[in-house]
Amino acid sequence: MLYLVPTPVGNLEDITFRALNVLRSVDLILAEDTRTSGILLKHYDIHTPLKSHHKFNEHATTDDIVHRLVGGAQIALISDAGTPAISDPGFYLVRAAAEAGVEVQCLPGATAFVPALVDSGLPNDRFFFEGFLPQKKGRQTRLQALAALPQTFIVYESPFRLVKTLEQLAAVCGKERPGSVTREISKVHEETVRGTLEELIQHFKTTPPKGEIVICIGGRGDE
Repeated sequence: MLYLVPTPVGNLEDITFRALNVLRSVDLILAEDTRTSGILLKHYDIHTPLKSHHKFNEHATTDDIVHRLVGGAQIALISDAGTPAISDPGFYLVRAAAEAGVEVQCLPGATAFVPALVDSGLPNDRFFFEGFLPQKKGRQTRLQALAALPQTFIVYESPFRLVKTLEQLAAVCGKERPGSVTREISKVHEETVRGTLEELIQHFKTTPPKGEIVICIGGRGDE
């Protein structure tokens, strides 16, 4: 069995009882960063062996992992925060395991964009999750495609690039398009700032952001 186990995006208490039971019972935990995950495991007194599995080595290590799974091993995959494979490594291993006939289970749990979307105050009956935008090639094309969407869309961003990204969004969506920026979800300094893109730009120019960022933008016609 391959388990995909969501981990807290902020407060360590946001993990489920089932997730803790799985992490204690499996033969091996695959972690995006063993140092980061080690903090979580130490907090809950979990001593399961830990091995690195991230975007830089997943192609080289997947065959061996699948071989172990086929042989009967119980393995859990976790990311630094949130649900594995959502803007994090996981897809490649899940596909390889499924193709080899290994049973895969993804536990329900934390994903950063859900609380950010709900907090935004924007329509959320339908939405589009973009994740991280391309840094260079194809970025403008993606921005234009997002601007044309009729539903709320969601983007992950670094605090260091937030203002630039908001300015680029304003250029294609219009300065009056409504949006929100949520940072430090489930942490002590969690914050959601709502307003037009112009208002968000001015706010974060005068108040430089810190922490992980989720941007939600209203769909075309929400101005």
